Amino acid sequence: MAKRSEYDARHLSVLEGLEAVRKRPGMYIGSTDSRGLMHCLWEIIDNSVDEALAGHASTISITLHPDDSVEVSDDGRGIPVDIEPRTGLSGLEVVFTKLHAGGKFGGGSYNAVGGLHGVGASVVNALSARLDAQVTRGGKVHQLSFRRGEPGVFSGSRPDPDAEFTPAVDGSPLDVIAKAKRGVTGTTIRYWSDRQIFTSDAVFNDVEIANRARQTAFLVPGLRITVRDERGAEPLEEVFQYDGGISEFAEHLSADASVTDIWRIQGHGKFTERIPVLAADGRSHMEDVERDCEVDIALRWGIGYETTVRSFVNIIATPKGGTHLTGFEQALLKSLRKTVESNARKLKAGSDKLEKDDVLAGLTAVVTVRIAEPQFDGQTKEILGTPAARQIVSKVVSKELETRLGSTKRGDKQQATAVLEKVVAEMKSRISARMHKETQRRKNALETSSMPAKLVECRSKGVAETELFIVEGDSALGTAKLARSSDFQALLPIRGKILNVQKASVADMLSNTECAALLQVIGAGSGRSFDLEAARYGKVVLMTDADVDGAHIRTLLLTLFFRYMRPMIEAGRVFAAVPPLHRVEVIHPGRKANEVKYTYSEAELNQLLARLEQDGLNYKEPIQRYKGLGEMDADQLSETTMDPQHRALRRIRVQDAEAAERVFDLLMGSVVAPRKDFIIEGSQALDRDRIDA
Repeated sequence: MAKRSEYDARHLSVLEGLEAVRKRPGMYIGSTDSRGLMHCLWEIIDNSVDEALAGHASTISITLHPDDSVEVSDDGRGIPVDIEPRTGLSGLEVVFTKLHAGGKFGGGSYNAVGGLHGVGASVVNALSARLDAQVTRGGKVHQLSFRRGEPGVFSGSRPDPDAEFTPAVDGSPLDVIAKAKRGVTGTTIRYWSDRQIFTSDAVFNDVEIANRARQTAFLVPGLRITVRDERGAEPLEEVFQYDGGISEFAEHLSADASVTDIWRIQGHGKFTERIPVLAADGRSHMEDVERDCEVDIALRWGIGYETTVRSFVNIIATPKGGTHLTGFEQALLKSLRKTVESNARKLKAGSDKLEKDDVLAGLTAVVTVRIAEPQFDGQTKEILGTPAARQIVSKVVSKELETRLGSTKRGDKQQATAVLEKVVAEMKSRISARMHKETQRRKNALETSSMPAKLVECRSKGVAETELFIVEGDSALGTAKLARSSDFQALLPIRGKILNVQKASVADMLSNTECAALLQVIGAGSGRSFDLEAARYGKVVLMTDADVDGAHIRTLLLTLFFRYMRPMIEAGRVFAAVPPLHRVEVIHPGRKANEVKYTYSEAELNQLLARLEQDGLNYKEPIQRYKGLGEMDADQLSETTMDPQHRALRRIRVQDAEAAERVFDLLMGSVVAPRKDFIIEGSQALDRDRIDA
């Protein structure tokens, strides 16, 4: 029998003060990698933003120093430096050394804030090798330094976390280091993260910081945030300030052409919450408190099907949503369902009901609420848990949206009609895709009549090895029929330039003959309902002429794929054929047969001719220049462009979907001015010889 180990009170550990933070950092910041490092920075930044949110600060500066320290400065009121009566310590030391201490527990200094638990500053201090806090108040600049959460004094004139440190013995070593102009206030925090705590590869992400600064500037109109990175050879600085608030934010997030303008929904509601309240004697008791919840939402619909919704509580992002986002989505669906049902005959909606995905397709929205002491799930504040927020947001959105959708004003009425038509089109597309998935399987020879008549089908029934070539025009189709391998290569001709779907609505796209035929042939639906597993071909190859028109047609086709069949591109199943530009027949003396060489650019042709001249070889004149695929015979097209043994294909990939979407919008969108600027700027680098005139 195993000997039982002793376990009594002397085996219990009691962690005092900030020891618990250093012992279990993951409990407070989630992890000790780059994510945790960034979370510490957000805690300090959020304290400055709360000052701006309360109307006491207008500028915030964030600086990444070369020595791996970070500095956050604001022109707010400054952390209190007078003595806190219960502890006998200065307010500055209390904030940075005591967990659950601060001015955000209902004392009247703040209303709606992001920092709630009173642990942010003290946790950052505990996990820092050194932290210097400077506060400007009352015409003086006060400074207090800490090492791993302990107040004291560092030696030396230059800030260095490895400098000799003398811990404080009696009271706070709060130094007055300078005088300040009358009325000037603010707080500057500079800290060095403790490498004993964080992993060696944990670094500050400048892109993430810039995105967070931009987001905060949108959420607090008029706030100026400067981000400066001094870690590289040349300092980089960005300044963010937006006076339009979340309306500008929604416009910034929108990538596709608009169906509506930015709609702003604002309102508020009250609710009662039972919370513990500290009495004068220090004891707590439960008390009912009336809260106010302010709702501010900016939204718009675009022609696409991607959904971009950002939610915030007191300017703190809630990436996993919460009760406020649930209320918003419920009200959105309820209001649009009600309006569509009352206009079913006009919209030709039938008896089918809208679903959430139909309503969210193409939606860009910024949902913000402001609540005193909101309930979050955990210190990382990713999900709002305050139950009353759902009902209040739902009520505000329902009232404002129904008013907007039922408005008789000309502009509002046109936009409301456009939104209703869009969501009904999405509903019909979803239902059609579901029916297609249930009934449509790969057609055998007897069932091909349901496919477009112009489709030249292949014999193979296995999806993985099949290829669909989209060819430009009937002349190229005739040659391609002879050049293809009918076992696994199918052909679909298109007439000229298809619809520009970047500008068109979903309904226009579905009613366009060429677009509808392409969607039908691929057989996997479109937009949000696209099912990659249902695609009828393993590869789709865009085979267009090697000229300006061919490039334009290829771009239009890629726009269609990017907008409505993006999973095909993401899976690497869309390709562009690379037909040759020139055919050079090299003459060999004697009985040796002449050799044919193909080149794919003017530069490659010049290199080939130079090499032939160097080798003393001649070639037939004139050199054949292909202006279109129809000029090739079947053997040439097969050898250069269609035969897997010899051809070259260019795989189309989307490495950065957001960047790609911006390029598509620039090249194919309805706004002309940016495209004109792009053409003018790029005209200097254009080689005139490349223009096929």
